[in-house]
Amino acid sequence: MVLVDGNYCPSPVHVCKRWVDAAGPYQYYRCAEYAQPATCAGKREPKRFCIDREEYVKPPDTLPLAHQSYTSASALCQDAGRRLCLESEWQLACEGEEMRPYPYGFVRDATACNIDRTNLGKMQGGLTDLRTPASDHPRCLSPYGVQGMSGNVEEWATQDALAQAVPTPGKALDRSTMKGAWWLPGKNTCRAATTGHGESYEGPQMGVRCCKDAPPIAK
Repeated sequence: MVLVDGNYCPSPVHVCKRWVDAAGPYQYYRCAEYAQPATCAGKREPKRFCIDREEYVKPPDTLPLAHQSYTSASALCQDAGRRLCLESEWQLACEGEEMRPYPYGFVRDATACNIDRTNLGKMQGGLTDLRTPASDHPRCLSPYGVQGMSGNVEEWATQDALAQAVPTPGKALDRSTMKGAWWLPGKNTCRAATTGHGESYEGPQMGVRCCKDAPPIAK
């Protein structure tokens, strides 16, 4: 695991200087370059925790584990003495204190991470499995040295505001958020998130990354 010890900005301001796509329905969806530096619109929060350096790979496999729901991913982390990351933790580990829009910087690089793939599969034919080992994209690296936080498999995290919520009988509870996107041509930024699928949803693009509380600083 990697230690993340830094100050998190709940409300960064990112300004896109130029876009990837031409005029059309997705013109303002993927940003090619963000202005530097990003600014923080709110008060920063100190955070200290540990996070998996790579997406979870089940031995002896080489590809990150997929077909995971929030529930199964949470159980896997708990069995390892860890937990799913809070969304704020995941984002700080991805962007660092400089609030990088992409883990590797402010300019989108489709060759750095496993993103912007277009051969996704055919209607009714299922999703084409385009997972890759983390070692295939050594430049897909966050300021804290965490790999693969943009693209490859999407990762479950827990929404901060719902972290302490407890399920009640007969009432659905969705604490989940999906982070990092996957290999499709998506936003693929550190702040992008997908919600509303529910804690039981699993898909061929859904993987796992765990966090845990960091040991106290020795005095």
